[in-house]
Amino acid sequence: MSTVMITGANRGIGLEFARQYVADGWRVRACCRDPQGARALSDLQAENPDAVSLHRLDVDDDASVAEARGEIDGGIDVLLNNAGVMEGRAASLGSMDYDAFEKALKTNVLGPMRVTEAFFDHVRQGDDKKIVTVSSRMGSLTETKPNALIYRTSKAAVNMTMRCLALAPEGEGMINVVVHPGWVRTDMGGSGADLAPEESAAAVRRVIAGLGPADNGGFFNYDGTSIPW
Repeated sequence: MSTVMITGANRGIGLEFARQYVADGWRVRACCRDPQGARALSDLQAENPDAVSLHRLDVDDDASVAEARGEIDGGIDVLLNNAGVMEGRAASLGSMDYDAFEKALKTNVLGPMRVTEAFFDHVRQGDDKKIVTVSSRMGSLTETKPNALIYRTSKAAVNMTMRCLALAPEGEGMINVVVHPGWVRTDMGGSGADLAPEESAAAVRRVIAGLGPADNGGFFNYDGTSIPW
């Protein structure tokens, strides 16, 4: 049985990833800050007790990540860094919210790095050896616009982080990519977004399934096309 570990699995795309992977016969390590308070995720675990395990994991907190690492045994085929925030939507020059800026960098950049470092050996033990970070094409330097400065900066930074890890000698034999899930109807994306979580998760899963060694270090749209850095 293949194993996927998902951060931010309590809602939105993360929850849909968990639902779809378990429906396809995967073992799911579902992680979020408060699994006991995540009703839908708890229900999924209750319906699939042998396939789904819940783990408290706050990507902002070293001790929380270390605790989850101690709970999760064996290899991980796909590590799915999904947890993220959109802070300081209206921040701009002259009205910058530096607390929101720090929060975005802490969660969107240091969070995936912290989780990837902690579970790197787990992924190395897996068969697929894939690390996938849910980013955004808003982090593309080529496609930059002047809005959402904080969010764009955090996503550009995590893109670079994962690109560096993909090219590092320690990552040889592994596949490390970042993926844009599309504009999705979630708490973050809003009700007017293009895609339902079910559509986005299914599309991203197809991208993940099709990844090969030549894709290492890539930046992909949910439809599988490459996004310029």
